[in-house]
Amino acid sequence: MTTQGAFDIVPAIICGSVLALAAAAAAQAPPAADLATRFAQRVEAYEAADKATPPPTGAILLAGDSQFDRWKTFQEDLPGYTVINRGIDSFRTDDSIHYVDRLITRYKPRLVVLHVGGNDIHRGKTPEQLLADTKTLIAKIRAGLPGVPIAWSSITPGPGRWDEAPQRKAANALVKAWIAAENGREKGLSFIDLWDAMLSKDGQPREDIWVADRVHPNHEGYLIRVRLTTPVLGKPDRK
Repeated sequence: MTTQGAFDIVPAIICGSVLALAAAAAAQAPPAADLATRFAQRVEAYEAADKATPPPTGAILLAGDSQFDRWKTFQEDLPGYTVINRGIDSFRTDDSIHYVDRLITRYKPRLVVLHVGGNDIHRGKTPEQLLADTKTLIAKIRAGLPGVPIAWSSITPGPGRWDEAPQRKAANALVKAWIAAENGREKGLSFIDLWDAMLSKDGQPREDIWVADRVHPNHEGYLIRVRLTTPVLGKPDRK
């Protein structure tokens, strides 16, 4: 091969690498049309329920993915607190951003508790991408609910996704560090660290706090969440 021929190959290699990276990014970021339709029925069902029985303002709002959607005992587990649960199975952070007005700010809560991010990592987002999306989501919540505190509960160490542990731990660490720095400028953010509390003494995921899929908590797992979340809820608002 001539020297000129070798130089001709270099742009092609660079172009191919750029296209591959772009394709990977596109795969991780769903088209806007998908965001507008894939959870539309669940969102509309919540809106219909709200129309039939208007929820109270000034409540604690749980927003995010299946860890809230499948928490059927939250009212009994959080006695004394008025709580609205708007979790949706398989939700990701970009879904929360897309539906922020319809699932979060419209309720005018006194506190927003978020659990979202595990599905992002599971679907291939990097910890850095998750952090960027988390910043966007929290900025949108703050714009719609000025002064309302927000708690971000960490991604959990389910044994069914333990192969993702390095990325999950890295994502938790990035968000935790950002929240600590952000609170130095503007108060009102808190980080609920569920990770270590769901591990055994040898640093492995406990097997006794998950349902059969080994991804979603059983009631014992939810009681760990209750213990770690209650300190950020403030005083109970009812007997």
